[in-house]
Amino acid sequence: MAFLQVQFFARTLNVASTVNVILPEAEQGIGVSAAGEAALPKVLYLLHGLSDDHSIWMRRTSVERYAAAHNLAVIMPAVHHSFYCNEVYGGRYWDYVSEELPQVMSQFFRISGRPEDTFVAGLSMGGYGAMRLALTHPERFAAAASFSGAVDIARLFVRHDEDGLARRIFGENRDVSGTEVDLMHLMEINAGAPHKPWLYVSCGTKDFLYESHRAFVPALTRNGWDVTGHDEPDAIHEWGFWDREIRKFIELIFSKEG
Repeated sequence: MAFLQVQFFARTLNVASTVNVILPEAEQGIGVSAAGEAALPKVLYLLHGLSDDHSIWMRRTSVERYAAAHNLAVIMPAVHHSFYCNEVYGGRYWDYVSEELPQVMSQFFRISGRPEDTFVAGLSMGGYGAMRLALTHPERFAAAASFSGAVDIARLFVRHDEDGLARRIFGENRDVSGTEVDLMHLMEINAGAPHKPWLYVSCGTKDFLYESHRAFVPALTRNGWDVTGHDEPDAIHEWGFWDREIRKFIELIFSKEG
């Protein structure tokens, strides 16, 4: 596998942005093959949490090794503390991740752009981002995963905003329930989508986000989404759990193809 750090000017953010990328190497077809779209590697967009950045998945897990077993390309962007949203007092990070980033990556690299070859996953804040992408644009993804995800940000930000994070992202009104950033709302309004990805949602039973996880998975089922929920006994908000989960998710998405 090849590891690249890509720096480019993001038009949606109006600033230089950094993305870490893992790619199968040349003998596996990247950049040299004349084969058609079906031969290009599948792609996983892998999202970081609130206190991390684009480098964290490479530093804390063996994701490169897990991806190598399946010739999977992995794209890891940086979104700072944005919660993958367009901030009222900041950058347009939702536009960046949902629109500009996949367009730029497809221009830079020979990777598949087919929905059946495209996946998204993340931890904590990144779990929210992965679910928002899948529930907003279900036609774009074959599967999506949330590990210890902040899946109920409407409730989370009504309760907590000690550092002004919610105000910066959402403005003066922190009540975002029923809006385009509320996952509960998104799963309802897109319940009738003709194509819906398989969703994998996991959390540790001792994680501080476990209560919202327990409500989220049944709500997805009630709204007709194909979801697999996993409760890890005694697990907390930590990298040992997330390393196991990203390995499991990658293995599951490829085993489903068989």
